Amino acid sequence: MNQDSIESSKAPEPVGLYPHAKKVGNLLFLSGVGPREKGTKIIPGVELDENGQIISYDIAKQCHSVFQNIKYILEDAGSNWNNIVDVTVFLTNMKDDFPIYNKIWAEYFKENPPCRTTLEINCLPTPIGIELKVIATI
Repeated sequence: MNQDSIESSKAPEPVGLYPHAKKVGNLLFLSGVGPREKGTKIIPGVELDENGQIISYDIAKQCHSVFQNIKYILEDAGSNWNNIVDVTVFLTNMKDDFPIYNKIWAEYFKENPPCRTTLEINCLPTPIGIELKVIATI
C-alpha cells in the first residue's frame, strides 16, 4: 500500500527527521504534535530560564496551541478535526494538568469524541507539557 508523507505549511517544523503525517489509504497518521509556533522556538505558555529549563508553564495555552497545530496538519492533508478517530495524549504532569486538559478536550470535542488514551511520561523532547499522537480519516 502506498504511503504519502504530509508536510504542513502552517504547523511548526518537526524537531527530528519525520513528516508531520503519513497518508495510508484513507487513514492519516500524525507524528507527535506539540504546542510550538511555526518558524520559532516559542512555546505558548512556557517560561524558560537561561539554561532552557522550564520555570513555569500554562497547560491551557499549550493545549489550545497543540489543537491548533493538529488542525493545521489535518487541513493541509485534506482532512479535518471531525475526522479524528484516535488520540494518544502524553502529559508530563498528570496530577496537575489532566483536569485542565480534560476540560479543554471537552470544549473541542463536544459531539462524537474520538477514542483517547492519556499517559504520563517523564519528559518530552522539547520543554513542553503535552504532545498528541493522532489518527484520522481522509
